[in-house]
Amino acid sequence: MATPPSRAGTKGVPRARREEQILAAATEEFGSRGYAAASLPAVAARVGVTKTLLHQYFGAKQDLFLACLTPVGDRLVAVIRAAVAEGAASPSAASPSAAAPSAAGTPLLVLRAIFTALEGRREAWFLVYETSLPPDSEASRRAGEYRAAVNRLAADGTAGLLAAAGHADPLDADALNHVWQGLVATLVRWWIKHPDESPDAMARRCARLFAVAAALAPAAAQGGVPGNLPGGAGY
Repeated sequence: MATPPSRAGTKGVPRARREEQILAAATEEFGSRGYAAASLPAVAARVGVTKTLLHQYFGAKQDLFLACLTPVGDRLVAVIRAAVAEGAASPSAASPSAAAPSAAGTPLLVLRAIFTALEGRREAWFLVYETSLPPDSEASRRAGEYRAAVNRLAADGTAGLLAAAGHADPLDADALNHVWQGLVATLVRWWIKHPDESPDAMARRCARLFAVAAALAPAAAQGGVPGNLPGGAGY
């Protein structure tokens, strides 16, 4: 997803367009390298402007990061919330007997929404989870707020999945929440390494993987353990 160097900073480029190009390049730089390692000269060179102009437009490094983070964080929280609401409002959810299938479709809706929101700026996902930000900075505070919002949605969603399946153990809910969030991050990382995969293709791939996982569930529900799986594979 690398953005090639451009001559966007040459005279005559409208300021609004130039700002878009700077934000795109900076988002990729911060997302792929992390805040601490990100280089403002590299961002400026990629866009074709000077570092001085970068500061004139966006201020200090923290301010530029915040300018990149805010639209990404707002978008991710909004699309995840909308996908969860769509899953809850699906026709099958009106019947208690159909609640489990309806809930099971929500993770795929969420993944599709995330992939669609990130298309064209896939590394932006990692801005929300950046760990090298100055701890007392506005950027760190805002990133923490986005993480908390995503965490709440994930916790509510995974608890709802378990409740729809008749399970109420809070430790199960906590474990599933951790598994889910790790899975999403892993899928995004894999997607970044496969730039030809469209959001729709990724959603279909996830549906296939979930179907395979669901096929393994009956054996697990009957008390199977990893060491007793067919083929003897275990840990």
